[in-house]
Amino acid sequence: MKNGAIHLDATGPFSREAGADTRYDPTYDPLVSPGPGQGKQYAPTYWAATAGVAPPDDGPLTQDIDVDVAIIGGGYTGLAAALFLAREHGIKAVVLEANKVSWGCTSRNGGQGQNASGRLSRSQWIERWGKDVALKMHHEIYEGFHTFKSLVSQIDCDPQPGGHFLIAHRPRIMQGLAAESKVWKDVFGYPSQLYDAESFRREFVNDSEAAGALHEPEGIGVHPLKLAYGYLKLARQHGAKVHPGSPVTGWQTINGVHHLRTPGGTVRARSVGIATGAYTAPGLHRSLTSKIMPILSNSMVTRPLTPAELDACNFRTNQVLTDTRTLRFYYRLLPDNRVQIGSRSAITGQDAPNARHLDLLVNGLYRKFPALRGIQIDYSWWGWVDVSHDMMPRVFQPDPKETVYYALGYGGNGVSYSAQAGRRLAERIAGKGAQQTLPIFNSPLPGHMFAPFRRLGQRMLYHWYYLRDEQR
Repeated sequence: MKNGAIHLDATGPFSREAGADTRYDPTYDPLVSPGPGQGKQYAPTYWAATAGVAPPDDGPLTQDIDVDVAIIGGGYTGLAAALFLAREHGIKAVVLEANKVSWGCTSRNGGQGQNASGRLSRSQWIERWGKDVALKMHHEIYEGFHTFKSLVSQIDCDPQPGGHFLIAHRPRIMQGLAAESKVWKDVFGYPSQLYDAESFRREFVNDSEAAGALHEPEGIGVHPLKLAYGYLKLARQHGAKVHPGSPVTGWQTINGVHHLRTPGGTVRARSVGIATGAYTAPGLHRSLTSKIMPILSNSMVTRPLTPAELDACNFRTNQVLTDTRTLRFYYRLLPDNRVQIGSRSAITGQDAPNARHLDLLVNGLYRKFPALRGIQIDYSWWGWVDVSHDMMPRVFQPDPKETVYYALGYGGNGVSYSAQAGRRLAERIAGKGAQQTLPIFNSPLPGHMFAPFRRLGQRMLYHWYYLRDEQR
């Protein structure tokens, strides 16, 4: 791209661990790739470039071991589960990560911690489950946000607190935001504040598309990989073992013991927690067949803004910002005065490197902030988001006769709720999850009867969403 030094390393130098090709693969696709690889380098994110030296881990597995609990996936959920298993239940788990610690969703997101999980609004919770269940859901998600806040307070992860703005990208959206705000107050007792376009642009940021905004008090921006490094330190301090470069390549259950084969040895575990997000390998476990729809999200980071550019954009807030498009833009001003912005991307991994997906982000930035037209883009990357078919996550034991559990399906809102999901996953593994009666705990991830054709449907939906977002 002519105006940016994009940090992409798909073909550069790489090391080899146990004969595995560790180069970052920009075309990796969880629906068609045989697995996420072994010991792969991080995607070329701003976070990986600025997180500093990774804390110690336990290295790739090199022998057969027997454990009480194995956690598959070393992102937020897996590390949090290992932490809470040790800290709250006295169980020292082993975490198996295919590549580098937090290589997947955890190191590629926008760092927006919100009081949410899944894709449904609180009004939609009421429509789906009724008021009583929706109130319990609100309590769970709110408690989860405070679990997240507690961990953030213990970790040097560049927190940017203050709340979250949901920005109306068209004037017609303000009526819906006002209705949602009323539901928050009247049903859930959750405060919020509406701003008209002029007030929002004057007091917070001059987003040229903003027709107004809804502010909620709970929201924190974080450095995603620094946060993950903090989870790693805490989990190991409490006795968990974390093995990167150790993908699960085979799984056999014999007399109730799960034999998880990795390139360096087999883990024999009495219980298994699956926390692999959108990077779940095909065939990892039968309970996950066609249960998650991986969706690509693009992100980029500009060079630091000059004082004149900051003034022209009227950036007066570092809070996390999301617009109301279905294919939403999420953005914020980072602590070093760069702008990070993200949105949806390609349909397939093979198409992900196509420049048109970066162009969508660049043009979105220009529409919001004309003063930044032509600004250098220093970092560009993409990653897969785990979206469930009913738009809500699950922490579940798919077979009560089998000691296998999963926590998946955050739909792009996992930065904060993954901490609570890890906690709930730990409770279930420890046999203390009987109180978990909400739908996200007592029902499985729904399947999809047209799973082989999901991407055809996704293309059609994206076209419809674009028409609805931009043309109506």
